[in-house]
Amino acid sequence: MLRFLIISVLVFFSFSLKSQVLVDNVNDAKSFLQAYLNPLGNGLGAITNNGWYNTARPHKLLGFDATVSLSFLNISNEKKSFNPNSISNFSSSSTSTPTILGKGNGATVEYQGEEFKLPNQSPLFSILALPNLNLGLGIFKKTEINGRFIPNYKYDAGFIGKGEINMWGVGFKHDLLQWIPVIGNTIPLSLSLQAAHTQMTSKISILDQPVSMDIQATNINLIISKNILMVCGYASIGYNSSSTTFRAGENITNSNSLNLDELEITLPIEMEFETVNELRANIGLKLSLAVITVSANHTISEYPVTTIGVGASLR
Repeated sequence: MLRFLIISVLVFFSFSLKSQVLVDNVNDAKSFLQAYLNPLGNGLGAITNNGWYNTARPHKLLGFDATVSLSFLNISNEKKSFNPNSISNFSSSSTSTPTILGKGNGATVEYQGEEFKLPNQSPLFSILALPNLNLGLGIFKKTEINGRFIPNYKYDAGFIGKGEINMWGVGFKHDLLQWIPVIGNTIPLSLSLQAAHTQMTSKISILDQPVSMDIQATNINLIISKNILMVCGYASIGYNSSSTTFRAGENITNSNSLNLDELEITLPIEMEFETVNELRANIGLKLSLAVITVSANHTISEYPVTTIGVGASLR
């Protein structure tokens, strides 16, 4: 029989949850944890889909740029709580309790005749932020290839465990006006098709057991831009898709160091968050000072993201 303790996964996200109830059905455990963790997984997916461009015009052959960007997701109130009564086999006298991104008093929840108390949470953060190093290189036929990465970063979270995080992505941008006969090259705008894929992995070792969160994010956009002197205004419409998979190892035992009475998982857990597929719109400005660029843009979607960037560009 699968024995899954809800607190085992919450500890991964730095909680100290002292009351406990054994959830002996993996589907029940996944449903509850998805409601609790979905805003984090989907929010990170939205962030990783941003910051890929600051103009519709691709580089000329061997033109390149390097941009350091920072994307922010402002967490809306609706993503900060969930109703435990909406999850099969769980019930509560409360209709609202914080998600992992929320704050306030945790609800008392009943499962199979037993009760457990979710943690009271202080706001660790109200904004999610992610840095990126973005690279672009012009190749043939007014096409630009793009890459991004966060170097593998290792950290020690004390009694929670040691972990690491890394990210990489690839994409392209292609000029569309060149394919319009006669007038394509005379239109005083740039119009391009852009697409990219990003993968981010976060790993941590709890009591010598691996726990990871993998995020896959893909976007495709139609971008239009106009240069006036040193300023480039740009806008886009497009499509976002992201999915997050949570994995935990097996045979996690002995939680004395975590100030818990018991911590046990006797089978691996793999849980895929609800996949987010949505339309998006983006608007931004870029200022060019010789080879230095400064840009800012905002994406309108279910998970709105603002990105700022500073870089160097040779077109």
